[in-house]
Amino acid sequence: MPPMKILLILLSALALLGITAMAVFVFVVQNVETPAYEVVVAEGAFELRDYPAMVVAEVAREGARKEALSEAFSPLANYIFAKDRAGTRVAMTAPVIQQPEERIAMTAPVTQSRSEGDRWTVSFIMPADRALAALPPPGSTDVRLREIPPRRTAAVRFSGRTTDALIAEHEAALLEWMRSRDLKPASPPVYAYYNDPLTPGFLRRNEVLIGVAKD
Repeated sequence: MPPMKILLILLSALALLGITAMAVFVFVVQNVETPAYEVVVAEGAFELRDYPAMVVAEVAREGARKEALSEAFSPLANYIFAKDRAGTRVAMTAPVIQQPEERIAMTAPVTQSRSEGDRWTVSFIMPADRALAALPPPGSTDVRLREIPPRRTAAVRFSGRTTDALIAEHEAALLEWMRSRDLKPASPPVYAYYNDPLTPGFLRRNEVLIGVAKD
């Protein structure tokens, strides 16, 4: 068989694999529950959202953002997959959310100022039909269940691999958008990761969310 024909066959096979991977990705993303919210204002990548109350399982870790996220994932996964407790599994949802403790002013981007001594809360959002009282208790003291009350949140959506620099860039843009609308931050930023680490950067959905103070 001529080399050119072999090359065309290989390229066709790779293209088919790429299309298949894309289809699987779209199917998985569309079938994972995400929190419901009402969009109050939409302006390009920016939104003002109203979220209802939601229940989360959370773990606190110290260190750099990326390392804290990685270290918190295992105990949270053990909880929802019933590996360290009795009872049935809890369905996986998206996004995984991460929030720093409030240590410096909330009116400027803080991502690039994080250090090894920072403390983070990493959370899995529980399915909307699972009330706090109905969830199985964690088998580890690492994991805490709690309900987040309804809140208004400013959000910016972006793609790419979530480096500290990329998050800081979009956090700064969100704060500037909030200032332009006279919206006051009410809480430290929340970083939302919707995809697994194997998802290509251009297909990823990431968000920075900042609570908005009531008038």
